[in-house]
Amino acid sequence: MVFRKLPGVSASGMGLRLSQKFVFLLFLSGLVTLCFGALFFLPDSVRLKRIFLSKTETQPVTVGSGSENDAREHLKRPKDQDHPRVMVSTKGETSTKLKSLSRKASVSHEATEERLTGGKAQEDFTLSRSKPVESASEKATSVNNQAASSDTFSHMKFKRCLLKPPLGRDGGKPSDPKTDERREKVKEMMKFAWDNYKSYAWGKNELRPLTKNGHIGNMFGGLRGASIIDSLDTLYIMGLMDEYKDAKEWVQTSLDLNSNGEASLFEVNIRYVGGLLSAYYLTGEELFKSKVMELGEKLLPAFNTPTGIPRGVINLGSGTSWSWGWASAGSSILAEFGTLHLEFVHLSELTNNPIYTEKVMNIRKLLNKIEKPHGLYPNFLSPVSGNWVQHHVSIGGLGDSFYEYLIKSYLMSDKTDDDAKKMYYSALEAIEANLVQKSPGGLTYLAEWRGGILDHKMGHLACFSGGMIGIGADDGATEKRQHYLDLAAEITHTCHESYTRSATKLGPEAFRFDGGAEATATRLSDRYYILRPEVIESYMYMWRLTHDPKYREWGWEAVEALEQHCRVEAGFSGIRDVYTLTVSHDNMQQSFFLSETLKYLYLLFSDDDLLPLEDWVFNTEAHPLPVIRKSCLQDEATQDKTVSE
Repeated sequence: MVFRKLPGVSASGMGLRLSQKFVFLLFLSGLVTLCFGALFFLPDSVRLKRIFLSKTETQPVTVGSGSENDAREHLKRPKDQDHPRVMVSTKGETSTKLKSLSRKASVSHEATEERLTGGKAQEDFTLSRSKPVESASEKATSVNNQAASSDTFSHMKFKRCLLKPPLGRDGGKPSDPKTDERREKVKEMMKFAWDNYKSYAWGKNELRPLTKNGHIGNMFGGLRGASIIDSLDTLYIMGLMDEYKDAKEWVQTSLDLNSNGEASLFEVNIRYVGGLLSAYYLTGEELFKSKVMELGEKLLPAFNTPTGIPRGVINLGSGTSWSWGWASAGSSILAEFGTLHLEFVHLSELTNNPIYTEKVMNIRKLLNKIEKPHGLYPNFLSPVSGNWVQHHVSIGGLGDSFYEYLIKSYLMSDKTDDDAKKMYYSALEAIEANLVQKSPGGLTYLAEWRGGILDHKMGHLACFSGGMIGIGADDGATEKRQHYLDLAAEITHTCHESYTRSATKLGPEAFRFDGGAEATATRLSDRYYILRPEVIESYMYMWRLTHDPKYREWGWEAVEALEQHCRVEAGFSGIRDVYTLTVSHDNMQQSFFLSETLKYLYLLFSDDDLLPLEDWVFNTEAHPLPVIRKSCLQDEATQDKTVSE
């Protein structure tokens, strides 16, 4: 080795110093090696050994939507977004392409927004990566119960708090032979629809009966089997047990909640969450409970906005959420964020975790705080500012089930939710003052309100309001109870008229009361019927409330029309024009036909003790959810504790 000579230093002196340093470093390295090696001979409990030799601990990670998806980009929004609940023409729908954003970017942006606006901080559930890997269902159950006490929901306690058996004395079988025959016909229709779905579309979301294949669509974020989940309770209450068992087995083996697509928060909630909740309460099967708890957690990130008002679309894998592309100025829709309360309150009951109830109560708190034009609730609200975006009010599409869930929240609370009661009757008063109209022919209808100008149109979706006003009549002011029941009957009569004035005896999507029209569709784009349930829903409620036989007769008229015009070789299909007998089918057996239309018809021809209204409230997809009797459940818990001691 050659060293460069330094000024003022001899070669021999420099070499001596380097030799000394080399020996010193050699000694020091040997000492360190000896000390470190000695750690292996220390007991495991010695703190020094744990510091140097333990595995690296990772930081907790967000589990709300799965940390493994943090860097996964969400899919671009399709142009043909299905959304049958909202009355928006698909031809005029604005297609939306969103920039690909990672979950981290989304959460960071939301956190910044919340700091700027003083919104509630995001509630993150955490798990340590150092824990053993859990299955999806185990992870969901663990997370949902993380903040809860050790008490778990008892299905047996819940059943003891019901006033009557859910399925009645004899499955609701009517004593009148004619009525029973009609009920059996509805049951046969359900079996026919189900068998064809199973044969040609099993595991898909819906059946295309003309082409005999399945339809997936893009409302459910990659979830499958919408018709199966929607049918569970219908099959069970009709006593179609072989079909129910097939559906249950599919849920157990094939319902995969780990999807990574964009979903309608509203549709997933009312169909999947509602369907699984109902199936659990009716059967006590823990399978349905664990699945709905897992799914419920996946919906929570949609609420991570500055106001807590959820956005309409959520990626179930990443948790990223955004508003519908067609929604005005990035707004959220009243009928969507206002139709979560029933299901989310029950999620809190099952998980013993208040977060779900807190989310929906925050929505109610904001709605109570902001000004309402003439006491009305417009259809579009900004999830960022918390202000109304435009003053369009409708009891049909975009607004409908918000009002329905106010009165049903009150009823489901065993009539203890006074806030919901007050909001409902105040809204109903504003609706009567501004929207309820009488046609020249004497028909009562609900117009739409656009910035103070009435649009004399009523949608098929608004026909649920006859039943809604009916079930709320008894809890209104004493002097108004009969008035409300009369109003419910008048609206139901108008909706029946929209059926009788068509050639097929089925109702159009929307009908008008201007230009000489009376309960008739005047536009070609409003003439279709897609197996909707709302008119039949009101028949069922009005029958239960009044026992007027005309409602059963009207229901049978609908059965005959469905059989004649919508039944095809391999299922049931909607039709494109109710005013012509030369029927053109749309090739779609909607899942809500199985969940709602046929269920309401079956209940219409059953005795009142099948799913009695004293015990059960139907969500907007007709999934029955039990009344929550807090005092009874607490008494049951106290008794059990006393017995165990």
